[in-house]
Amino acid sequence: MRLMQTVSQTAPRCHAAIMVAIATVLLMSSPALAADDGTYSEAEIVEAVRGFFGDVSEDMAKAVSKVFADQGRPNAYIVGEEGAGAIGVGLRYGSGSLHMKPGRVKKVYWQGPSIGWDIGGNASKVFTLVYNLPNVDSIYRRFPGVEGSLYVVGGVGVNYQQAGDIILAPMRAGAGLRAGANVGYLSYTRERRILPF
Repeated sequence: MRLMQTVSQTAPRCHAAIMVAIATVLLMSSPALAADDGTYSEAEIVEAVRGFFGDVSEDMAKAVSKVFADQGRPNAYIVGEEGAGAIGVGLRYGSGSLHMKPGRVKKVYWQGPSIGWDIGGNASKVFTLVYNLPNVDSIYRRFPGVEGSLYVVGGVGVNYQQAGDIILAPMRAGAGLRAGANVGYLSYTRERRILPF
């Protein structure tokens, strides 16, 4: 009889201990689950920027922080290079690779016209944060944007482009001599195009 009483008194304690253990495991694993939502943390992006540019300048780190403050965590990014020039009417051509979790990489080209108070030319390395991209093939479309640029030997520039829900935030670090502001679009394509339209 005493054995039965001891077992019945111990059972609720065992159930409570098991429930606490399960709750602890769930709470400890939830940050990992939240971080594995297909987006990139600021630390992951800074590391990717460091790998692409060789080091992270103070200006580039500030640019990354600014875009994260404005838009949050991206679910893709593009690394590449481009060249651009303008005398009122401008042209821009670039190529790179689109990266999405888990380890998906796709080649991408971009080209586009611009018009505005803009003169000069520049060559840039470009790191673009991409938001709300449902799949890698959704990048292949036109993205309008407004840009103000000032490239004098070196510098970092950021602008935003949007098509539907997809937002791009290209960060450019380049060399050249270019000043002004323009409006235009970039067309992202699977193959290189000579015509920018």
